[in-house]
Amino acid sequence: MTTPPMQSLWLRCETKPFEHRAALTPSTAKALIQAGFKITVERDPQRIFDDEEYEKVGCTLAEHSSWVDAPLDTPIIGLKELPVSTMPLKHTHIQFAHCYKHQGGWREVLMRFYEGKGTLYDLEFLQDENGRRVAAFGYHAGFAGAAVGALSWSKNGKITNLEPYENETAMIAAVKSAIAGVPPKVMVMGALGRCGRGAVDLFKAAGIPDENILKWDMAETAKGGPFEEILDVDVFINCIYLSSKIPPFVTLDQIYAAGPKRRLACIVDVSCDTTNPNNPLPVYTVNTDFREPILLVPTGEGNSPLQVCSIDHLPTLLPREASEQFSRDLLPSLKQLPNRHEARVWKEAEALFREKVAEALAN
Repeated sequence: MTTPPMQSLWLRCETKPFEHRAALTPSTAKALIQAGFKITVERDPQRIFDDEEYEKVGCTLAEHSSWVDAPLDTPIIGLKELPVSTMPLKHTHIQFAHCYKHQGGWREVLMRFYEGKGTLYDLEFLQDENGRRVAAFGYHAGFAGAAVGALSWSKNGKITNLEPYENETAMIAAVKSAIAGVPPKVMVMGALGRCGRGAVDLFKAAGIPDENILKWDMAETAKGGPFEEILDVDVFINCIYLSSKIPPFVTLDQIYAAGPKRRLACIVDVSCDTTNPNNPLPVYTVNTDFREPILLVPTGEGNSPLQVCSIDHLPTLLPREASEQFSRDLLPSLKQLPNRHEARVWKEAEALFREKVAEALAN
């Protein structure tokens, strides 16, 4: 009886500025090695985990951004999208590609895979038998987004150069200190989901009383937006998962019309569907970043500008905790990689990829 070949997996470095998270942590890499995997990890000074942490558990280290020379039968795993390029992609990639919902540049991304005969398993669309994502950063995205919103509100939008926090406790302490005194009134949209629960938990932990936290979900939004109630809170956190076109939650016309009566000071768009044509927050058009996290949107002469945070990788403010939780949840699916042509989670993800490539070819 022949022994099946060892499954290889290559953890690439992240090239997006300020991205400190990792799809594989040393602990999950160790678990995969114990399951018979060969794990290669690119050296990455930006990653929250030191290279030596991976080496100690048995990973092979490779040079930064050397995955292009990896064997073609070795899947490449990462988190954020690859740098913009026209280079055909020949490998199997496991990552968030942000190209299945007609985001900006979606067709170009998919054509790189088509031209290189590569495959994309988009982490956003790895789902269990109930259609729920097997792994998501939603909780920590909401948690961090709520923190940024509270900090921005406390400083009238004058926050810059955000740095990662050592842990949730340190983040909570920073927010508590910033909002000491009169707590803000806040609204979390999508409060029943993972992301929304994270936002609500941060606000509660920071000492905001429950009556100051409006928790909205599908029942509250059934009447369709825009919603005047959003203008009557200090901080609005958008945590919904956008799957189809919906009426906007709030508009610039609505904000202008409110004039000085508007209470709303800060919007944090955790969902960050910035380039999605169906973005339910059509009050901004660009992403912000950790160096300049807040965009100040004019709202009419004599009115205070609207603070908007549209960072698309907020969980990296808690990089170690977020990575450990995500990678731990992804681990059972990764263990099925050697059998990915039969394993449901991978078969469905590949079928969706083929469907999206066909859509790109038709456009």
